[in-house]
Amino acid sequence: MPMAMPRLSHKVNILPEEFGSLAHGLPPAPPGTLFVRGLYGGMSVEPDARFELHFGRCEPDVHVCVGADDTRVSRLHGRITREDSRWVLHNVGKLPIRFPGARLVVSGQREELPSGYSPLFIVAPDYEHLLEVRVAARTAPVPATSYQAKTLPTAWNLNDRERLVLVCLAQRYLRQDRAPQPLTWAEVEDELRRVQPEKGWTWRQAAHEVRKVRLRLSARGVCGIREDDLRPGAGNSVNHHLIIELLVTATLVKAHLALLDDPGPA
Repeated sequence: MPMAMPRLSHKVNILPEEFGSLAHGLPPAPPGTLFVRGLYGGMSVEPDARFELHFGRCEPDVHVCVGADDTRVSRLHGRITREDSRWVLHNVGKLPIRFPGARLVVSGQREELPSGYSPLFIVAPDYEHLLEVRVAARTAPVPATSYQAKTLPTAWNLNDRERLVLVCLAQRYLRQDRAPQPLTWAEVEDELRRVQPEKGWTWRQAAHEVRKVRLRLSARGVCGIREDDLRPGAGNSVNHHLIIELLVTATLVKAHLALLDDPGPA
């Protein structure tokens, strides 16, 4: 039987789809307010709301939808509850949930959510679905620009050539396609030749630029972006993991689609 959606109060609010990444800051909210966002929107819950937030792929029956087109994600994959003075995530789905630092919370386990921004990933074979979580810090409100400067994950340095190739590779993610995948190298070559016909791009040159970035970030501690990090036959997973790292750190943002002369929908 579908879950009856509770009536929202002033302590529980829906975040619109266009709200943007939680990594970019928060609106004014009481300390301890929980923000959860999937690809197509999310919710905020104040700490004294007595509200249990559900997430999973069955969009009508959960509060925040994640992995809508992937049947490996459970219809109800997890719950977030307020316990004493903390928010606690319960994994009730089949797939593990990866916390920052590669810590996995498997089915039946629970994990306290830290204050601040936490990109979580439901780990399916060869793919990970992003669920953004942020708990408002117990500090006085500050201007948005100052807040972002203090809380955004550190972006990685890319040169112009690397950035163009990576925007081509990651454009489906930047356009917020459902269940996005990296472009194939042939598709990347076609895009680069369209944007810079005078450069004579080949897919091997594009792959070389991406490999340089993967090796550089891997040397700085980023996991899952080298072929050696994954089992044989993992296909495009290394590029997927690289793109997720670049999105979470705001190294690539939607505005970079302008490099392709096609910024996509607003």
